[in-house]
Amino acid sequence: MNTTLNAVFASRASWGLSVIRIIVGIIFMAHGAQKLFGLFGGGGLAGTAQFMESLGLAPGLLMALLSGGAEFFGGLALVVGLLVRPAALALTVTLIVAIFSAHIGNGLFMANNGYEFALALLGGTVALMIEGAGRLSLDGLLVRAKA
Repeated sequence: MNTTLNAVFASRASWGLSVIRIIVGIIFMAHGAQKLFGLFGGGGLAGTAQFMESLGLAPGLLMALLSGGAEFFGGLALVVGLLVRPAALALTVTLIVAIFSAHIGNGLFMANNGYEFALALLGGTVALMIEGAGRLSLDGLLVRAKA
């Protein structure tokens, strides 16, 4: 298999990381659905754009589309286990922006809107970038099919 494709699709991880990947993916899909579609009590694009502008992330609509798209479609990629490393990279960048633009000034704990939850998700996305999708994934199927 092409070395570049192998670097994207191959995984050193076993079944355990698949569980983490799926759960983290579901969380991101839900957050993205809030931002993009207004589901689960979210503000939709208009509300998210306004919030982004209030944080100084402009233009708000573009930032809402980028973050919501990364979360929803990146989360979907994690759930099915396809292109997990690129999806995890996009989600990692999204989380770093969220931590430093919205949460860092509030301290660690979620009770004060701190960065605790985002940091936990960041740990998951970084682990996925390093280890890959795990055994139960479309990425794994692609690697095994090419072998």
